[in-house]
Amino acid sequence: MTRDLATPRHDWTLEEVEALFEQPFMELVFQAAEVHRQTFDPSEVQLSRLLSIKTGGCAENCGYCSQSASFDTGLKAEKLMDTQAVLAEAMAAKAGGADRFCMGAAWRELKDRDTPKLAAMISGVKALGLETCATLGMLTADQARQLKDAGLDYYNHNLDTGPDYYDDVVTTRTYQDRLETLKHVRDAGMSTCCGGIVGMGEARRDRAGLLHALATLPAHPDSLPVNALVPVTGTPLGDRVKREGEIDPIEFVRTVAVARIVCPRSMVRLSAGREAMSPEMQALCFLAGANSIFVGDRLLTTANPDADADTRLFAKLDLRPMVTDRPQAVESAA
Repeated sequence: MTRDLATPRHDWTLEEVEALFEQPFMELVFQAAEVHRQTFDPSEVQLSRLLSIKTGGCAENCGYCSQSASFDTGLKAEKLMDTQAVLAEAMAAKAGGADRFCMGAAWRELKDRDTPKLAAMISGVKALGLETCATLGMLTADQARQLKDAGLDYYNHNLDTGPDYYDDVVTTRTYQDRLETLKHVRDAGMSTCCGGIVGMGEARRDRAGLLHALATLPAHPDSLPVNALVPVTGTPLGDRVKREGEIDPIEFVRTVAVARIVCPRSMVRLSAGREAMSPEMQALCFLAGANSIFVGDRLLTTANPDADADTRLFAKLDLRPMVTDRPQAVESAA
């Protein structure tokens, strides 16, 4: 090809994305690795830490989620954490090598009454020299501006899956609702963190549909998390996957590779599900263009590899934490 593969496109067709998935595996990973190397150092991986600042009791019925009030998963709903407790966690994350701190609250949407407290958390984390990210549900345009003013760098709002499979995952929020929140985030001048979950019983075409939706946004996600479903007992999709089996590891790597090709300048985040991944599978994901992980033994409510396991993995693969003062390649909204 003569086209510069590292130059973002917004005119991908679903058929083109599906064709990428259908490539021979070795060719696909090789192409993704080439694209990755045109923008990023393949030996660098950003370390992020994720903290649940408000756990459980969510009004959404996302079929994968342990925090939904619609399902009996044994998770106890908790109140929003105290600001000082969040800052203590952020300091510990930085001491552990993280340079990005993400805060997640199990809400359908952000309430105005909680915005001042969240702003204090964000500004406090930012003052520690950490990159800040939050996922708080749907936002209004004004709320997005307030979070930006508080120092929030990234806002996470996943599309979850392709539009054709979406109603099998959640019915309490529409695809358009998600797109509207992303628009508010972009308009406020924040970076977007937007990806999805694979291994929920969807077909390959649905995975292609998710990546097509991301690649045809007005601006590609600055951060693109690829999550492998962690099946939680008591959730409809978790119970289904436990009966029918989890996503094939090679298919997961294909998804990472296609994500890297269609969104070449995004940080592709190898997110939930890493605890169940072998070192070899993670190595293939990094080869295919993943360049960020969450560290720490917990994500929001599910397990994550411990620090010693990640230290051994990085040593084995000759990887190093991403240099914090290195300019990151992101695509600005037009």
